[in-house]
Amino acid sequence: MSKRREVQKRISTLNDIDGILTAMKSLALIEIRTLTGFLEAQRRVVASIEAASSHFLAFQGKDLLLAQPKEELLILVGSERGFCGDFNEQLLDALEEFVPGKTSLVAVGHRLEAGLENDTRLMARVEGATMAAEIHPTLERLSGQLAALHQGTGDAPIKLSALYHCDETRQVRMRQLLPLTELAAAKPACSYPPRLYLTPPVFYAELTDHYLHAVLYEIFYSSLMVENRRRLEHMDSAIRRLEKDQGALRLKYNGLRQEEIIEEIEILMLSADALTPEDA
Repeated sequence: MSKRREVQKRISTLNDIDGILTAMKSLALIEIRTLTGFLEAQRRVVASIEAASSHFLAFQGKDLLLAQPKEELLILVGSERGFCGDFNEQLLDALEEFVPGKTSLVAVGHRLEAGLENDTRLMARVEGATMAAEIHPTLERLSGQLAALHQGTGDAPIKLSALYHCDETRQVRMRQLLPLTELAAAKPACSYPPRLYLTPPVFYAELTDHYLHAVLYEIFYSSLMVENRRRLEHMDSAIRRLEKDQGALRLKYNGLRQEEIIEEIEILMLSADALTPEDA
């Protein structure tokens, strides 16, 4: 009886876990559907800004007299939650492979921090987003950290890049964000320079702010999309293993119950054989 109760308790526990995993899978599906629309719209916004930047820099880039960046800063976009496979481990592997040792790091996501505890390049940590609605406050925290790190360098430009999971390529992507001079096309798409109502330096500063705001949204949408896809795959695999364990435990439970029934029948039959004719 005790073994059957232990198996029954184990089955009940697995049923509870199955309910939790199914709920997490449903939340991942909801986030993927939400992020799909956001990400497509944000990509169009970034593409239009990049096209305008390329056109502007093709004609005005040489006249801006921009200083060369003296500092390199890299944003690592990891995950705040777990259950997403090797999402963060792939970022750390790419960091060791592609990033120079002198580059300063800003880590986004609690789960990513564990792999950077002893890294002297880590300058700041930022709490990550767990859903699309949390990306805006996450970017506000990131902007505060970037402003604080840039404060000591005066007006000198920095080279800002991001290492993140790209949903479009399904790979870890290294993307340079600043300075915008990297967007200048060798041959402009239009033969005529853009008509500006601002001076080129002022326009370039405003354009940089708009681009950085838009591209960071795209990066975080993309990273969160890949994270939820990985979580969905992880939950599917875990649920399949759980169902397999549940099936094995049910077979064991039925076997134990059958043994108990047989023992009860044997006891009844022995009791009947032990009866004398007078008792019968």
